[in-house]
Amino acid sequence: MPAKLILSMDGVVLQEYALNKERMTIGRKAHNDVVIDNLAVSGEHAAIVTIQNDSFLEDMDSTNGVTVNGIATKKHFLQNNDVVEIGKYKLKYLNDQPTQTTAADFERTMILRSPVKPAAAAHADLGGITNTQVGLKPAIKAVQAEATGKFETTGSPSAPDSSAGHVAVVQILNGPNSGKELELVKNLTTLGKPGVQVAVLARRPHGFFITHVEGTSYPVVNGESLGEHPRQLNDHDIIELAGIKMEFYFKS
Repeated sequence: MPAKLILSMDGVVLQEYALNKERMTIGRKAHNDVVIDNLAVSGEHAAIVTIQNDSFLEDMDSTNGVTVNGIATKKHFLQNNDVVEIGKYKLKYLNDQPTQTTAADFERTMILRSPVKPAAAAHADLGGITNTQVGLKPAIKAVQAEATGKFETTGSPSAPDSSAGHVAVVQILNGPNSGKELELVKNLTTLGKPGVQVAVLARRPHGFFITHVEGTSYPVVNGESLGEHPRQLNDHDIIELAGIKMEFYFKS
């Protein structure tokens, strides 16, 4: 059974939603998957990304914010019986399947920084691709983490793509870290610039898929906007995300 959300207000259940899409949005506007017609709810308030048995909640820069179990949050790894509150409405998350990731793993994002002029930022020389735990460390620690320039992916380790007999790789094509490679040896990798544009690369039994998670604009694959739906990646696809171009391919 897929995970689901139970929408209620004042203890009265209003609707039940199965999380049967990789990305579902919550908001006041009619195009959302979960529509809450209330002025306290932003047009596009939040999104839930579900990868296999794991679901992740993202606040989409809403006006009134999101709380989970009474705590305000911008990003949250959902666990069974979590209660998401948006205004006066509650969304209870139910999932009886074992998860494959941890909350700490999802907080790690490989940050992509587009090339900037030296005067644009005092720490511009720290590099273009870094990894930090966004929102979990003081700013100085985040800067120190950025300075390492190390790659890191999220999720549980997995074997190379056996169907192709090769390891999947993302190679950076521009910016200070042009030419650097990231081997996609784990089930889940988040890429991007938090608050601007973030995408998830998910490893499935039949290949790798990219899904938009955060940001008003969508990632671009081979010159075409990704949109809200996940897209399977093919050998030598070109991804544009947060001002950075990268190539997805398989290597021996």
